[in-house]
Amino acid sequence: MKIARRKFLQLTGAAGLLILTRIGRAQAYPVRAVRIAVGFLAGSTTDIVARLLAQWLQDRLGQPFIVENRPGAGGTLATELAVGAPPDGYTLLMTNSALAINAALDHNQRFDIRRDIAPIGAIVAVPNVMVVNPSVSATTVPQFIAYAKANPGKLNMGSAGTGSSGHLAGELFKMMAGVDLVHVPYRGSPAALSDLLAGQVQVYFAPMPPAIEHIRAGKLRALAVTTPTRWAALPQVPAVAEFVPGYEADTWSGLAAPANTSAGVIDVLNMELNAALADPKIKSTLADMGGLVLGGSPDDAAKLVSDEIEKWTKVVTHAGLKQQ
Repeated sequence: MKIARRKFLQLTGAAGLLILTRIGRAQAYPVRAVRIAVGFLAGSTTDIVARLLAQWLQDRLGQPFIVENRPGAGGTLATELAVGAPPDGYTLLMTNSALAINAALDHNQRFDIRRDIAPIGAIVAVPNVMVVNPSVSATTVPQFIAYAKANPGKLNMGSAGTGSSGHLAGELFKMMAGVDLVHVPYRGSPAALSDLLAGQVQVYFAPMPPAIEHIRAGKLRALAVTTPTRWAALPQVPAVAEFVPGYEADTWSGLAAPANTSAGVIDVLNMELNAALADPKIKSTLADMGGLVLGGSPDDAAKLVSDEIEKWTKVVTHAGLKQQ
């Protein structure tokens, strides 16, 4: 694989020379098809991001990058596939918030993602959005908090399932805002959104991509986004943190490989991932989904995973949650 002169000049200093040396050793990679395990259904946010990246890698590296969906157990099935694969760079894993949440929820997992997975890089962060059925009288987060406190245990909070990002975002809100909402888990976001639209549940900390069109159509009312600041895709919608200081609950995606995958292969993939995230077309596609490009080094991605596990462990403990 040739390295563009512009990229070479960007890799300055001792660290850059070390990376170039390792990439040089991995120049033969890949020589055959690479599979990317995705722990969620086709059409999910993680799957869409995986297919976008797979096409880029295929075009750049000259071998097929095939997305393999292994939905189930909040991404655990796909993770088990990757953990058990040879560390040769030919099985990769799409990581996301669910893996950190599962690590906080389930201490009986047959793997430890901090030990058994080698992060390649973070890709994108997408906020959840706190949406309510229009029948709910509250039009702001403070009004919703006041209404919930006046009616403890009477408001239903939907989610895509116990341990999903929307569930934990809601539990974090409950903990920080001091409200009592009844959790109603569904089998996936479409079912939760359907019942929210029908008024069977009153609030849902929904993933941005499937919720945004309902918001724009006026079928759901967005009270706030779960990022620390307002989000470009819904600039008129405030952040929860404007009313509940310190609140943050992003949903993120990344790319990883089995532990002990060679540093040269990791560096090749990290360099290409960051090149993809700098491409205007890919940036535009991710922005249309409501996403914020992340990128960075494998160490940055590892820190993100570690920080997320620590954060969600506190929420899981406070809420007394267990994996189902």
